[in-house]
Amino acid sequence: MNSFVLLCACFISVAYSASLLGSEADWEAFKIKYGKRYEHHEDAYRKEIWRTNLQKIEEHNNAEKPPSYTLAMNELGDLTTIEYRLLLLGTRYRPDRRDNGTTYLPASNSFLPDKVDWRDKGYVTGVKNQKQCGSCWAFSTTGSLEGQHFKKTGKLVSLSEQNLVDCSGSYGNDGCEGGLMDDAFNYIKANGGIDTEASYPYKAKDGKCKFSKSNVGATCTGIHFLCFYLVL
Repeated sequence: MNSFVLLCACFISVAYSASLLGSEADWEAFKIKYGKRYEHHEDAYRKEIWRTNLQKIEEHNNAEKPPSYTLAMNELGDLTTIEYRLLLLGTRYRPDRRDNGTTYLPASNSFLPDKVDWRDKGYVTGVKNQKQCGSCWAFSTTGSLEGQHFKKTGKLVSLSEQNLVDCSGSYGNDGCEGGLMDDAFNYIKANGGIDTEASYPYKAKDGKCKFSKSNVGATCTGIHFLCFYLVL
């Protein structure tokens, strides 16, 4: 009898937890927090997408084998995977592009650690948010140059993605509609540098170029493509 009562209690607990996941109150709180407004028919559609993503987050964070990272809900939680990619993944690879970089093959007697966390070594600025703008290419560019600038000078300077969004169009980029890191680096090299984040803050939209040489935070003298091959 005691076993039966305990089993029933477990089922009730699981059912209760499941009912709380993605409740109407949670959905309303999500919309208020991120300023979401939908007409009635779309509201129901977005709510189901949000609940599906919330379920994926819960399953990942509570997996039997503890994950190396955890997930959390954010302002993108009511988007499908396709919508997310169309909105934020703006890197454009040209079919005529040729990689003429150096192929990296580690020396046979070299020792490489299993992993390196460059944050611990001071190479990485804080987490940034590109928001609803296809400027991932600009963030990739600044992140790379910030690390190299730190390696050379010992100073970690946050660089301006908005500078690239607004000013590198003549080098092949298209602001929030997409771009390529190569073209961004070529712009920085020819331009004599890129402004700091503090002097040219991110707006998540296309704007008029406001670059100022007096606010340059880093320069670029050249780029190299590294092609990696797995050596078994």
